[in-house]
Amino acid sequence: MKEVINTTKAPAAIGPYSQAVKVGNLLYTSGQIPIDPATGNFVEGGIKEQTRQSLTNIQAILEEAGLTMGNVVKTTVFMADMNDFADMNAVYAEFFSEPYPARSAVAVKTLPKGALVEIEVVAEVA
Repeated sequence: MKEVINTTKAPAAIGPYSQAVKVGNLLYTSGQIPIDPATGNFVEGGIKEQTRQSLTNIQAILEEAGLTMGNVVKTTVFMADMNDFADMNAVYAEFFSEPYPARSAVAVKTLPKGALVEIEVVAEVA
């Protein structure tokens, strides 16, 4: 059975999707772009600030489900420019500790609303 997870501490869905869905012992988040839920706008700055906001949004969704970043088992990072990898990775490291989740990081042609980064995760529901 699916359970939808929603929080006002992360941006509302801008399309026909849920912030996250829990199925069995896994929680899947939708990709989070760097929208500040308080303003509805992108955070100011570059890849570091956008990565931090995207991960903060994920953290809020996880907290709504009673989870932490420590429950994350897999992440997927979509970037508009792979040259931003080192800066994204530095901020990413602030949010995760060992044992780190598995991760894929890919460059894509464009992201929603012109974002520099979008991140989604799969978390284990303990």
